[in-house]
Amino acid sequence: MSDWIINLSGTPAGAAWATALALMSALAHAVFGALQKGRHDPWLMRGSIDASLIVISAPVALFMVPWPNGPTFVMLLGAMVVHFAYKMTVALAYERAAYTVVYPVIRGTGPLVTVIGASLLFHEHFAPLQWAGVVLLSAAMMMLALRNMSAEQVDLRGLKIGLLWAFAGGILVAIYTVWDAYGIRQSPDPFTFLAWFFFLTALDFPILAAFRYRRTGAPGGIGSLIRRGMAGAMIAWVSFGGVMLATRLGGVGEAAVLRETSTVFAALIGWFVLGETVGPRRLILMGLIALGAVMVQVGG
Repeated sequence: MSDWIINLSGTPAGAAWATALALMSALAHAVFGALQKGRHDPWLMRGSIDASLIVISAPVALFMVPWPNGPTFVMLLGAMVVHFAYKMTVALAYERAAYTVVYPVIRGTGPLVTVIGASLLFHEHFAPLQWAGVVLLSAAMMMLALRNMSAEQVDLRGLKIGLLWAFAGGILVAIYTVWDAYGIRQSPDPFTFLAWFFFLTALDFPILAAFRYRRTGAPGGIGSLIRRGMAGAMIAWVSFGGVMLATRLGGVGEAAVLRETSTVFAALIGWFVLGETVGPRRLILMGLIALGAVMVQVGG
């Protein structure tokens, strides 16, 4: 399968597969976000997910794929640092402000910075219509955050701190997207990079979560935490693995923008599954996010 992916890279068929994988990743990421919403402490939830990722990924990395060569291992070490920083900012943002406010800010900041980074590193240049689509998508996400903010009881100081962490998280989304794309592209076997990525980048938060658990216990129940952690780990393979394979097969910028339609999927999940009220303004903003993604796809 690795040879099939390598041979498809850069072809029209590869671009079509990249689009499908990015959309699949967006849907999985929305489920991933909904799974973490509300019930459990964000530090414990992330620690549970990462502990499950180690259990799932270690056998694949150690016994089922070729071991990474020197350059790939260096990229994996860098990924450990970048993803640890990203997970820290997200946990700190969720701790300070509401998920429905923080999530669109993180996801709305990432695409614009990612497209700039892809242009500088991979020489993937967007046409004017594509740039307009990126700006529209990011602006609609920010407006969605403002709309959600109006429905929350706001602690102004906590909100400001939470938004600062959310913007930092968005920048780190762009950094890790470009970094991971470079890593999977230079790896002789893309599944080597994926398996070792999930194994190594999951080693940090279980340690932090263990210290937190000793202080706070597990509000919401240890059984629920473990079950959600295992489900989150399996979804993470689809979400993060899907978008990384998309950047291997097609353009980094296009994959990054399509993945941010996860905000639309998240709103639909909230509407149809969680029974949340959407309302006309959110529907319009979701439509603008989807329109921005379409403009990026057709404008190239």
